[in-house]
Amino acid sequence: MDVRDPQQVQYIHLVRLGWDLRVLGVATSVVVPVAGAPVLEIMSPSGVRVRIQVTRRACGWVFVWRPWWSVTWRRDWIWAEADNAADMIASAVAA
Repeated sequence: MDVRDPQQVQYIHLVRLGWDLRVLGVATSVVVPVAGAPVLEIMSPSGVRVRIQVTRRACGWVFVWRPWWSVTWRRDWIWAEADNAADMIASAVAA
């Protein structure tokens, strides 16, 4: 069980993802607002800014980047612990 502050865990996951995306040639920025959860901003190849959040689900942490209602018709989340999370997000955002 992780006893750290949930926002600290979110930040750690986002920084790791940002670094992995950087290795793939994707520019990233971690945004840490005064109030609210941190997010990772990336620019898609088409020029659209994508904000990636990390949230806790029953079985672990997941990265999400679309509105909550989109999960009813597409899978826009990836397990934060996945070794290939950056690859999967980079290809999904590019599509």
